Amino acid sequence: MRLEASENGKNEWVKDRYTIGLDFPNLPYLIDGNIKITQSNAILRYIGRKHKMCGDTEEERVRVDILESQAMDFRMQLVRVCHNPNFENMRLIYLQQLPKSLHLFSCFLGTRKWFAGKKMTFVDFSMYDILDLNLKFLPTCLDLFPNLQEFLTRFEGLKKISAYMNSPRYLPKPVFLKMAKWGTQ
Repeated sequence: MRLEASENGKNEWVKDRYTIGLDFPNLPYLIDGNIKITQSNAILRYIGRKHKMCGDTEEERVRVDILESQAMDFRMQLVRVCHNPNFENMRLIYLQQLPKSLHLFSCFLGTRKWFAGKKMTFVDFSMYDILDLNLKFLPTCLDLFPNLQEFLTRFEGLKKISAYMNSPRYLPKPVFLKMAKWGTQ
């Protein structure tokens, strides 16, 4: 399995992107044998199915489906703020709404160990990422949500995640491209 992103270098990507057989040439992409996928969520869902991380019961699968879309909406709110020419004004509006959004995620997680249930699913990766991103944006944002803090700690405590985060390959920033008003350094 090969997952490619910007490490290929921009010039190489621009030159090769239409020659590797991707339906929609884009970064990131994943090539797993004959399977070729672009789009982050499609890649995550594929990996989730392959490793039986999409929920075991219908209730868990529904929770995964809901959370996958909700996490993307939540991420896109912050993306729009950070790429808006009127960043400071949009930032203030986002910060006013942030506790309500986090409260909903906190209620959805409840007392569960993972967002869909007892076992980790692929959406836990998305949720970790967006919660971590919001912590970088506002370090105190999870102060009122101990279950979300515990989720982050549990996720980071996983053996392979911890090893990766303690390796030189882990790059906590930048989180956005250079044209963003925040998260570029």
